[in-house]
Amino acid sequence: MRLQTRCDLSFDPTVPTPFVLMLRPRSGAHQWVVSEKYTLLPSVPVSEFADSYGNLCQRLVAPPGNFSIHTRAEVVVPNGVDRQFGGEFVEIQNLPDGVLHYLLPSRYCESEYFNSMAIDITAGATWGYDQVAAIESWIHHTIRYELEGSDMPVSAVEVNSRKCGVCKDLSHLGIALCRSLSIPARLVVGYLHKLEPMDLHAWFEAYVAGRWYTFDPTQAELAGGYVVLGYGRDAADVAVYNQFGPAVYPTAKTVTVESIEEESL
Repeated sequence: MRLQTRCDLSFDPTVPTPFVLMLRPRSGAHQWVVSEKYTLLPSVPVSEFADSYGNLCQRLVAPPGNFSIHTRAEVVVPNGVDRQFGGEFVEIQNLPDGVLHYLLPSRYCESEYFNSMAIDITAGATWGYDQVAAIESWIHHTIRYELEGSDMPVSAVEVNSRKCGVCKDLSHLGIALCRSLSIPARLVVGYLHKLEPMDLHAWFEAYVAGRWYTFDPTQAELAGGYVVLGYGRDAADVAVYNQFGPAVYPTAKTVTVESIEEESL
């Protein structure tokens, strides 16, 4: 599946404002970035680095007044999402070193509080993939997915209490439940083709059967069309933009994901 992603953000800072952005997808095992375009208006100096998770981050200082960011990317992704029902639980001593920190509690995923709840949700499921699938299904049917909500992330404890949240909130709960069962889990942010309403999206991955698998409790059926911008322990690690100084909020935002093949027919 060949997709064209677009994200346009506008800000109106009152003073020079440092930003760290995470708006460039990178090629990897499950996506290939064919081409991309990144425009800043007005143009300002930018430096880029890869953070500790390998995400591509752009540093800049936005000048006072109207400042906008325009990104485009053509990305090839799988037509579907791999499922591995029956995939085995990986014992802690056999996990790769780089996966271990995804077992630990983090700012928005307080996994230390969820062990008993996770055991109840996954009762009867085979250890590993099937446990995560049971968690995904439980969240989908129990926690209300609200398309509109606060831009501030909500922790797993709070979303479980509220019984509602946006995509990243439901993913935080899924991650906390997985980690409480000693299954590594991480947050993913990016785009999803045919997401309604269209916006940036968040889901989670769990490490079972020797690799990372995608789970998304906001969707009734998992399909292809996921484009990754960043991975992290939770939303604190994968904000698509962080600004420093006086609070600056987007004055406008446009996100689109289109199938190039469909447009050419």
